Amino acid sequence: NCGFQVKPILETMSDYLVTAEHFHHLLLHEPSFLDVRSEDEFAKGSMPNSFNFPILNNHERHLVGTCYKQEGKEAAVKLGHQLVQGGLQQERIQNWCDVVARNPDTHIFCWRGGMRSNLARQWMNEAGVAVPLIEGGYKALRRYLMQVIDDAAIHLPMIRIGGKTGVAKTLLINEIASSIDLEKHAMHRGSSFGHTVNQQPTQSNFEHTLAIDLLRMTHAAASGRNMLFVEDESRNIGTIAIPEAFFQTMRRSPLALVEMPLEFRIQRVLQEYITDMLAAFQMKHSGNGFEHFSAYLNESLSRIQKRLGLERFKYAHDLLAKALKTQANTGNIQEHEAWITVLLTEYYDPMYAYQIERNKESVIFRGSYTEVLEWARGLHVSAS
Repeated sequence: NCGFQVKPILETMSDYLVTAEHFHHLLLHEPSFLDVRSEDEFAKGSMPNSFNFPILNNHERHLVGTCYKQEGKEAAVKLGHQLVQGGLQQERIQNWCDVVARNPDTHIFCWRGGMRSNLARQWMNEAGVAVPLIEGGYKALRRYLMQVIDDAAIHLPMIRIGGKTGVAKTLLINEIASSIDLEKHAMHRGSSFGHTVNQQPTQSNFEHTLAIDLLRMTHAAASGRNMLFVEDESRNIGTIAIPEAFFQTMRRSPLALVEMPLEFRIQRVLQEYITDMLAAFQMKHSGNGFEHFSAYLNESLSRIQKRLGLERFKYAHDLLAKALKTQANTGNIQEHEAWITVLLTEYYDPMYAYQIERNKESVIFRGSYTEVLEWARGLHVSAS
């Protein structure tokens, strides 16, 4: 017995079945999920706020799957029960009960809401804990969230916020109430130097967090706030691809440009990519954070070596090496301004000029950071 009662056990388990018609309300309230699929399935993608405690781990699932192919469903089910019984079964039930004890809003699912989650829920009920089950499982939730993204692409008017590297577009996006920070969801800043100390999510997990954010936006739109601001991104943010329908709507959307002086941009890049990134690396790698930070900068520069050309790459590389040496010896970061200036003026700005020329008919506003922010907020109020 788990030793506590989270909810009264219902006479019929069907009363605890959460169907697709309730997904909107459910996901808006950010519940917790108990994902009883195997570790490999979970690693490919799950729902936000999910806890993975498999009913069959990777090895056990492989054995059951092989048995199913060779001997059929009945033999596979029998083998599954043989593999998970006694103390091992009790350990897994206790893990599930512990999740529900810490998170009373927990809902359970497996791949399609079938045998694994039903059996896990039955065992938990026998231990005195009732937990709602997602009809259709992970697959149904994912299908619903992908539809949310497609619907948002159709029904939410968008405005892109663009500008040269270093004008603080992402910062501005986060100051606008009705906005989506795609780079935050992708855990990447969208450039060759955009990697962070954290690994990017899987494509599925990116889509799920994006969809739930959009669910809130569409819910707000029903109250009249029907304008969505996004940063002007390319299709790929690091290893993550923006869903096709959503990206195509972005590409067709009006564009507001943030224009800031070069010195502001240099200092902004210095803050984000030198000061902030070093602090992040030192927090993650306490003993050798500076070494990881240096490797990150050198690897990022190497990614654009071909596009820079050999001569410019070597020049920027030498400036970076000199700046890192000075920083290591003295803590002074000012020498980084030299290679940052080279990349901004000789690499990023020409690319930006080319893209803006191609998008010039989409531009509906230009101004400083403050001017664009005030304009966007005013537009948002009038749209409400």
